[in-house]
Amino acid sequence: MLGRLIENYMEAPLDPNNTWDIESLKDRERITNVLAHSELQYVKGGKLVGALGAPSKTLEDFIKDRDFVSIDMEFKRALSNVEVNPREAVSAASNILESVCKVYIAEEDLESPAKQDLKHVWSVVRKHLGFDPSIVEDQDLQQILTGLISITEGIGALRTHASSAHGAGKKIYKLEPRHARLAIHSAHTVVLFVLESWRKKKKDF
Repeated sequence: MLGRLIENYMEAPLDPNNTWDIESLKDRERITNVLAHSELQYVKGGKLVGALGAPSKTLEDFIKDRDFVSIDMEFKRALSNVEVNPREAVSAASNILESVCKVYIAEEDLESPAKQDLKHVWSVVRKHLGFDPSIVEDQDLQQILTGLISITEGIGALRTHASSAHGAGKKIYKLEPRHARLAIHSAHTVVLFVLESWRKKKKDF
C-alpha cells in the first residue's frame, strides 16, 4: 500500500532545471534514504521490497557507473518478483549473471561461445579473469573460488529446471521467496566479484 501511495511522487517526470522539481528530486532522495534505513527499497511500479544490503548497494553503484542497462533491468526485475513470483526472480538472477558475462566478452573483445547460455559464457569469463582454483595457493581462497563456480552453475541449472524461463517437466520445483532470495544474493555476490576483478585487471595493465 505504501508503495502505491508514493508511486506517482517517485515516478512523475521531473525537470532538473525547474526549481520546484529540484526540490522534489531532493525529497525523493530523502525518501530513498529513509526506506534504506528500514532495509526497504522502492522499485518502479509502486512496489517496496526488502533491500539486499551493502553488497548489492555496491553492485548498484557499479551498474550506474558503467551504465550496464541490461544488468540494471534484471536487477530490478529480480527485486520486484522475490515475494510475488519466485520463479520469475530466479530467472532474473540467472540473467544478471548472463548479462555481465556477455558485456565482459563484448568489451574485452573475446570470442563468444557457440552457446550463449550462462554455463558457456561464464566459462569464457572466468578463464579470462583467472578464476581457476588449481592456480590459487591459499587453500581457503581455493575452496571459496570452487564454491563460487559451483554456485554460478547451480543458479543456471535452477533457472533451467525451476524458473519461469522454461516449461515445467515431470518434477515440479516448489520455489519459495527464500529460494529466490538465495539465488539473487548469490548472483549479486558473483557479479560483484567479477566486476571488481575486472576493474583490478584493467588497472594492472
